[in-house]
Amino acid sequence: MTSTGTSTGTGRPWSCDTFAVTASRSRLGGTILAKNSDRPAREAQPLRYLPARRGHGKLQLAYLDIDDAAETIPHLGSSPYWCWGHEFGLNAHGVAIGNEAIFTRDLAANAARHRSGQRVEPGILGMELLRLGLERSESAHTAVQVMTDLLERYGQWGAGTRSQDTATAAYDNSYLIADPNQVWVLETTGRRWAAKAIDQPTWSLSNEPTLREDWTCCAADLAEWAHTNGWPTDGERLDFAWAVTDPEVPLQVSHIRLQRSRSLLKDLLANSSIGFGEARRVLSDHYEDSFLQGPKFNPARPDFLTLCMHDSTAGFTWGNTAASTITVLSAQGTPVMWWAPTTPCTSLYLPVVVHPNGVPPLLSTAGTGRDTGPHPERAEEDRFAEDSLWWRFQRLLELVAGDELGSAYPERQPVVRSAFDPLQNDFLAEAQKLARRDAEPAAWAALTQSCTQRAAAAADQLIDKFA
Repeated sequence: MTSTGTSTGTGRPWSCDTFAVTASRSRLGGTILAKNSDRPAREAQPLRYLPARRGHGKLQLAYLDIDDAAETIPHLGSSPYWCWGHEFGLNAHGVAIGNEAIFTRDLAANAARHRSGQRVEPGILGMELLRLGLERSESAHTAVQVMTDLLERYGQWGAGTRSQDTATAAYDNSYLIADPNQVWVLETTGRRWAAKAIDQPTWSLSNEPTLREDWTCCAADLAEWAHTNGWPTDGERLDFAWAVTDPEVPLQVSHIRLQRSRSLLKDLLANSSIGFGEARRVLSDHYEDSFLQGPKFNPARPDFLTLCMHDSTAGFTWGNTAASTITVLSAQGTPVMWWAPTTPCTSLYLPVVVHPNGVPPLLSTAGTGRDTGPHPERAEEDRFAEDSLWWRFQRLLELVAGDELGSAYPERQPVVRSAFDPLQNDFLAEAQKLARRDAEPAAWAALTQSCTQRAAAAADQLIDKFA
């Protein structure tokens, strides 16, 4: 993390890590879907509640207009301040979705055409497709169908960050899609896709395709498309990742993080099921207790890309973890999104539910650039605003680092945790009481209000202390 926010978001978006834990191996009373959303430094990502929408004929997205649904499903969305779509979200039926940038041969072909001056047909952004899935789906399987139908009809292309360099800022997408009963992986390349219903305890995603020959279903013309374009198609069943991955894009920066997430989850499951502490441990990881022994100096001066991402003065990390979530999808109780602004190692997770009163204005407010989207090439730069919890935690993150070299992090980060960890335990205990008595969403919304106020007060005290 740099105190000046030097990352511009114009580099290739090596970003985000997502994992799911099925209900049978969860201690939280349901399926877990967790994600770190990594974005350019200082790009605010507030949490919004979106009520049901009715009667719209056309829906304006960043690059095109599409037919709207007759009625949409209320949901929560954690979104870059300019974006109509979401990095992750939870709807009223307990469907949760998180996305990942991936780099495919289709994407490379579109980028080459764009750079040569040819017109590339505009499409849906991956974050927009995620929101459309939430708005129109009552189950994870339905979301897969909705999203793939839209993908085949409209395709995907456009800048995924606030950038004038569309070709560099564009990416194809993979998704983890979960409900209380099922988890699906959906991976895409241009207008085509493959999907898998997960039949194992966990699944992790990073910035590379993970489906091989094990997909459950795929686009009808996927194999024909691969063959026509001369992609690898050996074998009776198409190896999706091998066929579609752009060979010109190095995988080491994504594959190490993917394997780290898989390894941590495997080790944790060998000893126990996964609870809140274990999920947070994965999301906060900087390779501690590994052969790397964490960064040589500290996470705020990163040597490599970690699950809990910090901006690098060298620019190779692209940005920070802008928001983190541990979402619990219970078949009996109220689905709960535990949402943390900025990096997990310097933040607090707040319990939020799909309810009109579930997102206090302090959580849903960006900075000065609010409501400037949805077109990423025309959005205004966002800056600090006092009424934004996200920006308060961003200020705290910068103060914990101290300077561009992260000189103060080793001393100040433990101070943050000593202040936040007891408060986090209080939030968890209060949430467990509501879960045990199967409280109504209104009671959860009241808890969100209380936790938000206490988190803001604790952050302000630390800001005053470090400033």
